[in-house]
Amino acid sequence: MATTPAVPDHVPDDLVLEIGHLFGPEFLVDPYEYYPALHDRCPPIFYSPSSIGGGSGSWVTIKHSTALYALRNAESFQTGQVGVFPREEANWYDMIPQEIEPPQHRKYRNILDPMLSPVAVKRLAEDIRGLANELIDEFSDKGECEFTEEFARPLPVSVFLKFMGLPLDKRDLFVRWVVKLIQVMGGSDSVPVMREIEAYLSSVIAEKRVTPDDGAISRIVHGEIDGRPLNDREVLGFTFFLFVAGIDTVYAAMNNIWLWLARNPERRHEMIANPEQIDAQLEELLRIFGVTFSGRELIKDIEIDGITMKKGERLFCILPACNYDPDVFENPREVDFNRPRKPILTFTGGIHACMGAHLARLEMKIALQEWLRRIPDFQVKPGTRITYSPSGVVGPDALTLCW
Repeated sequence: MATTPAVPDHVPDDLVLEIGHLFGPEFLVDPYEYYPALHDRCPPIFYSPSSIGGGSGSWVTIKHSTALYALRNAESFQTGQVGVFPREEANWYDMIPQEIEPPQHRKYRNILDPMLSPVAVKRLAEDIRGLANELIDEFSDKGECEFTEEFARPLPVSVFLKFMGLPLDKRDLFVRWVVKLIQVMGGSDSVPVMREIEAYLSSVIAEKRVTPDDGAISRIVHGEIDGRPLNDREVLGFTFFLFVAGIDTVYAAMNNIWLWLARNPERRHEMIANPEQIDAQLEELLRIFGVTFSGRELIKDIEIDGITMKKGERLFCILPACNYDPDVFENPREVDFNRPRKPILTFTGGIHACMGAHLARLEMKIALQEWLRRIPDFQVKPGTRITYSPSGVVGPDALTLCW
């Protein structure tokens, strides 16, 4: 007989709530109907007794202001361990820079920031555009494609692997590893996948020590902080986190956006008619289709909006729901390309904000430009069933388009 997870004594009964996040039927039918509806049925901050986003029970917020406060407040919150990456004590390494707090956090980020700045990633635009068109060439005359396999995945993953200095011919293997790891969400099935990834990356790290190149892994291997080289555990933790974080997110976001484009031809034509607004268009679609979440651990007692949270407890920020906060975004369900610019939480925020946000935006911007230029009219192939799986990254499992 299952036992009910314990709820701390200081948590008011009316704030204890289970919402079926990731596993409930409402989420699995359509996450992007589920997320905005949370604001109609949930308090801004509540307590979930069961695991949500890894670990045991935690506080949960759907409010933009609360999430932004937690993400920016390193004096009260720390990232702690990333729940989907369980490590064995005998083989421990920190996920760098995600699990590193100030002031060391910035020192690690400085190793790769020169490669991920707006100016640096802009230099990749020509190659990204060329790859986008090569991929479209493969299926444009067929009148249909399995979008995930033929465009959404190979475009950003190929760009990322080149950035990392990893072989493109192993792309499908890398994707299988990462998808498996994100979907098992830190369960026992994580261990064999973790070991496979660790073993492979360790061999790559050894190779880069002997034969350096211009990729990110080589930059990490030969990086320094405080005037000293990174040790073996630091190099593995940094490389592992970057590898997993960089493979799954962009193509999930693209799946969501192209599904919406296929279902909304009038809005698609609006985008095509106003190409100069592409940056605003993309930013609004990224607000609507956030794909990840963020958790923090309290390092001291704190009170937020009259609610007391204790040191050692967790706060889980459902970032896609925060992007629908009606107190920040007027008519939040509406896709409004002229919406006043406000910070979205799709790439999290604060010091631990996504390192690759500039590259991700550029990839999706170019993908939209080239796809809409060459395939302006398309739809979901009749008979296609759109399904979602419980995962730390939210998007359709597959998407077949036709034109």
